[in-house]
This record gives sequence, C-alpha cells and structure tokens, in this order.
Amino acid sequence: MPLLALTVNAREVALEASREASLLHVLRNDLALNGPKYGCGLGQCGACTVWVDGVAARACVIPAHGVAGRSITTLEGLGSRERWHPVQQAFEQAQAAQCGYCLNGMVMQAAALLAREPHPGEERIRDELSGNLCRCGTHVEIMKAVQAAAALTAQDDPA
Repeated sequence: MPLLALTVNAREVALEASREASLLHVLRNDLALNGPKYGCGLGQCGACTVWVDGVAARACVIPAHGVAGRSITTLEGLGSRERWHPVQQAFEQAQAAQCGYCLNGMVMQAAALLAREPHPGEERIRDELSGNLCRCGTHVEIMKAVQAAAALTAQDDPA
C-alpha cells in the first residue's frame, strides 16, 4: 500500500493507506479519531465534517491520498480538555445535543463560520448549518449555541 503523509491536529503522521481509502476511514480506523462520524457516506449529512487547511470539508467523500501533505483538523484538535474552543463551550452550555451524532459536524461547521465571519447574523448561521442534518430536532439549541459562541469569540478578540 502507498504511504500517506498528513498533518492531523498539528501532528505529522505517516501511514500506509490504499488509494481508495476515504479520509474519514483513515481518521477513524487508522488514527482512532472518532469525532468525525460516518453518516450518509455521500457528503450530505455533515456528520463527518473536518477542516482541510482550515476549510470545512466532508471527510467521507475525500480520498485520503487527495489531501496528502495538507493540514487536517478534527473535533479532537479543535480544542483541548483544558481549553475548549468557544463553539465546544457554547454547545455544552446550551445543551445543544441529544443523541450527539450530528454534533461533530455542527461544531466543526460553526467553528469554520466563526473563523471566517466572527459576527454572523441568524440567517447566515442558518445558511451555514443548512447542510448539517440533526434528526433529534435540537435546532433551536444549536442556533443559541452558535450565537453564544460568537459572543464568546468576540470576548476573546481584543480588537
């Protein structure tokens, strides 16, 4: 099998992976990173969302070798146990999850939005999260969490 080199959560990794392996498969099965979930396998539900070079992307439809040498961030690399990312903190405080299956995608997509646009309005947040499915119906709590995360981010920004 060909060698694959990636930077995952700021750590250089090299492993053997088949040319057909998806990024999600490599992250979960080879690197034991279980934040990204397998949902639909078609890139439509958002459960597998990661960042590729800081941009939210669907890991289930990305060939792992297609992102060789690039920087991958998973939910595990977004924050730490000692210092949560503001989106993680806000989701916990708002209790914005029931089953938790969509949580990875919602958090990663919301954090990507706030990195690009620190003060999005409600319509912008809805638009950004529209491709992330939540079957439990916690959309109201998720919206509140993203708005709270934007406020937390603004507090951390000295500008």
